[in-house]
Amino acid sequence: MNGKERIARRIAREVRDGFYVNLGIGLPTMIASYLPAGIDVIFQSENGMLGVGPPPGESEADPDLINAGKQPVTELPGCSYFGSEVSFAMIRGGHMDMSVLGAMQVDEEGNLANWTIPGKMVKGMGGAMDLVAGARRVIVAMEHQTKEGEPRILKRCTLPLTGTHVVHDIVTELGWIKVTPDGLILTEIAEGIGAAEVQARTEAKLTLASNLVTMTAI
Repeated sequence: MNGKERIARRIAREVRDGFYVNLGIGLPTMIASYLPAGIDVIFQSENGMLGVGPPPGESEADPDLINAGKQPVTELPGCSYFGSEVSFAMIRGGHMDMSVLGAMQVDEEGNLANWTIPGKMVKGMGGAMDLVAGARRVIVAMEHQTKEGEPRILKRCTLPLTGTHVVHDIVTELGWIKVTPDGLILTEIAEGIGAAEVQARTEAKLTLASNLVTMTAI
């Protein structure tokens, strides 16, 4: 499996029966395809949809049925639609058990930068600011380095922030990193990767968990 699939499969194991979850655009949407059997999860999209299903097959895509990132989705039984004011009331009211977002940068204090793309014009951060402030648990799902090989996990973010002290966990193709008041702790590591390599590809200092284990996927 490739790195993105490994990330999505591992995060899917954190989702619990009865959870309300918001999945950010891009990589996080893959999580819906890898949920363990037998659990009932309600996915929310901030453009006004509750009960989002996995991505459809190419021949099944409905151009009118999209998520906040304008990607085609499916609807699950009991799916409902509503205005953005209701959607953000759910988010701001603390009703999301988990929010999974992509990021350009995360730092050792759990600060997140995920809306400014260097060299590109963007309209703004969208709903990400509300999601990181309102969700009970925020997980960042991203590749460990940029395409140019630059680290994304930094001592301090250099891009404009989406939220401060909001990230609980960082998941990359190299491992699972917990954000704590004492810094970043590497708790799981991908098979075949050494801790020294993970640190070499990370600007922020990583502390190894005393019970460091291999990161496995479903």
